[in-house]
Amino acid sequence: MEDIFHWIRKGDAIQVRLWLDDTEHDMNQGDDHQFSPLHWAAKGGHSKIVDMLIQRGARVHTTNMGDDTPLHLAAAHGHQDIVHTLLNHKADLNFINEHGNTPLHYACFWNYESVALDLVKAGSLVAIQNKYGESPLDKCQGSLGHRLYELAKERGQDLNRREFKDQSWIGLKTRSRDATLSRHKGININELYLHTKIATSQTGETWRGKWQGNEIAAKILNVRECTPRISRDFNEEYPKLRIFSHPNVMPVIGCCNSPPNLVVISQFMPVGSLYQVLHEEGGIVVDSNRALHFAIDIAKGMAFLHSIDRQTPRFHLNSKHVMIDCIADEEFCARVNMADARFTFQERGKSYHPQWMAPEALLKDPKGINTRAADMWSFAILLWELMSRELPFPELNPMEAGMRIAMEGLRIEISPGISLHMNKLIRICMNEDPGKRPSFEQVIPILEKMKK
Repeated sequence: MEDIFHWIRKGDAIQVRLWLDDTEHDMNQGDDHQFSPLHWAAKGGHSKIVDMLIQRGARVHTTNMGDDTPLHLAAAHGHQDIVHTLLNHKADLNFINEHGNTPLHYACFWNYESVALDLVKAGSLVAIQNKYGESPLDKCQGSLGHRLYELAKERGQDLNRREFKDQSWIGLKTRSRDATLSRHKGININELYLHTKIATSQTGETWRGKWQGNEIAAKILNVRECTPRISRDFNEEYPKLRIFSHPNVMPVIGCCNSPPNLVVISQFMPVGSLYQVLHEEGGIVVDSNRALHFAIDIAKGMAFLHSIDRQTPRFHLNSKHVMIDCIADEEFCARVNMADARFTFQERGKSYHPQWMAPEALLKDPKGINTRAADMWSFAILLWELMSRELPFPELNPMEAGMRIAMEGLRIEISPGISLHMNKLIRICMNEDPGKRPSFEQVIPILEKMKK
């Protein structure tokens, strides 16, 4: 990680881009003081690098050891263009650091008038006090305080002073994960504290737990016998799932190869899978706009996976293998979960979720399948599921559904409630001729237009 921080401080966008092109590099990791790459880019005023990092999935809400967000640093150094970029990506205007200071406190203290005015226009509070009883207005020099006061008054802000409240205890901080977690190649299974089973499937059990203070999900693979060959194959295939360089792909961040146990470790997602969100009680509300947003996220994640030169273990797309990540208050994104990829030593002939699978994928030998076209069929089923909030063929067990899809032409019925544009797209993606199905790169702009 040392090189990336050096290149960002130098403003070397070319080297940063090359570093990001390595899928194992995680741009949300921190240095010794938990400054993420985005922190350094925001502090240094490197707009192109900021744009690049955010596009690749850098989180605008991450905090360093002093609980500063990138917006704190951009405001403190007067980088107005970067402040605008972070605000456009919904950075928290009034997030307080360990001293109780908001980004506006720093813009006022350093007398960056244009930045301070922009922050107040965007909703920064002028009367919020830090630990020392100082509001942003108290930090102002010259006439800036009066201008900010009048602007806040004009915009209907409550101008009564707000006392500092320590909120660290309720877990609002979003500091970057411990860097050793993503770089650790082999974790001793005895170091894991697994306390709650959260899922059971034919491929293994998934447990919630902790490792060195990190919230994790650990999937214990279901293998009949962990032979030396299987253990070797696991070591060879697992690193291919460490894909950190896309915001809509959730990487495997660690593993345990401790026969008879093979474990893949990923970040714990409290919201759960897309399947849970759509079909189980207590999840988030998925209206048509959010459903479309999730569809675009999934398409972007799959397009990236299809663009990778190296071969990864086979991933079968369905709503159980897509996780929902809360990236800010009431802001969610969908991420393709690489922990659900199928290793070569796992039972190849079995299809555990055939309701989402293309008919040719159920009939042919895996080596003879156009996997990209098969993934597009699965995506069409996901689109239908997102728009209808229904499960494909719920009245049939998986084996019966798979047989009828493959042999009898069983297909989903598109209800009249789905828009004509989405109806057409689903049908195109489910073309019976695999060669006539679109790519994910072609589908993304179509979905983007539906948002407008």
